Amino acid sequence: MRRRILTTALAATGVLALSACSGGGGATGGMDARGPITIWYSNNDAEIAWGEQMVKAWNDANPDQQITAQEIPAGSSSEEVIGAAITAGNAPCLIFNTSPAAVPGFERQGGLVNLSDFPDGEQYITDRSGDLAEQYRSDDGGFYQLPWKSNPVMIFYNKDLFAQAGLDPENPQLSTYDQFLATSQKLKAAGVSDYAINPAPTSEFFQSWFDFYPLYAAQTGGKQLVEDGQATFDDADGQAVADFWRTVYADGLAGNEQYQGDAFADGKAAMAIVGPWAISVYKDKVNWGSVPVPTEKGTAASDTWTFSDAKNVGLFTACENKATAWDVLKFATSEEQDGAWLDETGQMPLRTDLTSTYADYFAANPSYEQFGDQAARTVEVPNVQNSVEIWQAFRDDYSKAVIFGEGDVNTFLSDAKTRIDQLAAGK
Repeated sequence: MRRRILTTALAATGVLALSACSGGGGATGGMDARGPITIWYSNNDAEIAWGEQMVKAWNDANPDQQITAQEIPAGSSSEEVIGAAITAGNAPCLIFNTSPAAVPGFERQGGLVNLSDFPDGEQYITDRSGDLAEQYRSDDGGFYQLPWKSNPVMIFYNKDLFAQAGLDPENPQLSTYDQFLATSQKLKAAGVSDYAINPAPTSEFFQSWFDFYPLYAAQTGGKQLVEDGQATFDDADGQAVADFWRTVYADGLAGNEQYQGDAFADGKAAMAIVGPWAISVYKDKVNWGSVPVPTEKGTAASDTWTFSDAKNVGLFTACENKATAWDVLKFATSEEQDGAWLDETGQMPLRTDLTSTYADYFAANPSYEQFGDQAARTVEVPNVQNSVEIWQAFRDDYSKAVIFGEGDVNTFLSDAKTRIDQLAAGK
């Protein structure tokens, strides 16, 4: 589920051979055009099941505006496939699998429709997602993505391994950095697992979303990596988070070599940073509990922020029947369909009052309720130019200083800020 995202440019994938039928070709119809459309959705079973029922419900009610749907075509990453389709002029009307980090690049390609240009576009998005929607607004003030669903990440811990180490599995001491490190040392000393926690130490740009960034979001009360065109992390909060992770690696509480498998599921790590998708994955493998990510001094769960791990929906300029596509997008993110999405996938719709709107669901599925509450306090990747390059620059410097202990943290923070400020300025 830690989806591999854009790392290379175009690929000779099957998407280039797709026909331009049903609004998916090189046409650039007006915003009021209606008719058949094509859509793509993700290729995991739960999302396919939701997509199929959504499409059937729409098609049954709209015989003159039919949806043709398919899984996103295979490629080294979904973002690579989407970028290739934009270039070829045969992107579908809607893609329910659009990474926020890739949106600035797709926008620069001219591939995305500004949803704010629909008469009710601005109001629909802000009414549905509330204040969280602002993180997805582009520099020109428009929305080139509809905030759709998130997987707010938290700490999963293995209750059985905690008990074996003499720790209280119902009251884990993990809320402050000192507590987290002390607990990790006890797990290590007891020899119950190879590592206390083992985030991927690899160099892909998105890996910092599952180690540094959730803790930085929590430590700062919801700050993004870049705000107002400037990197934010070269300060006491960034230092605290980086020092914490450097200690984790220096003390051997996490590994700096890639593990081929799922370290948490395999019992190689007693903890993991994951979202609600993990509940169904681990339910028959690990006796788990979950808590918010730690902060330096400790923060109440109701005040803790984290990384969203969101995927959104893009409406693409190749679409001929844009008015139908917009109506489908609103239908697919209605209260009814968001409820169906939640029930089918366990992923959190990016909408206000989530836990009260779907109170029956969370009452029947209490393991998801904590994530439903957490979904109201999530931080997205900055919607800025050179987004992928910014995260790669950060990951490169972070890896050297934090994971491998080369150089000092202050220099890493300062140097990374300089590089990222330049990239955010388009240099």
